[in-house]
Amino acid sequence: MSLPDDRRYTDLHEWARVEADGSVTVGITDHGQSLMGDLVFVQAPAVGSRWAAGAVCGLLESVKAAADLHCPVAGEVIAVNAELESAPERLNVDAHGTWIFRLRPDDPAGIAALLDAAAYAPLAG
Repeated sequence: MSLPDDRRYTDLHEWARVEADGSVTVGITDHGQSLMGDLVFVQAPAVGSRWAAGAVCGLLESVKAAADLHCPVAGEVIAVNAELESAPERLNVDAHGTWIFRLRPDDPAGIAALLDAAAYAPLAG
């Protein structure tokens, strides 16, 4: 499995990518979605909500399990991927290409505390 090196990762299988405007786009890793199985529901955090790094901010449900979605860095949610409301399976098809939410980080340097692709790779099997 190839891990994109343009983002950082959590040990709970979320990815975070810094965009040109300084916002952070968040999704789940391919390994994370494979552990879940076929996703049937995504509850993203609400736009305007604020979260601490590591806080449970949403929910992922599959045919076999439910898992918490964690905020990788502290900040305010500025957008959610509305397409996932009707098509959560997009995460199963292309987890690294499908985002769940975007946030404005409280501290842009906070992303450095996350794992790079090489450090995350052993966790991804």
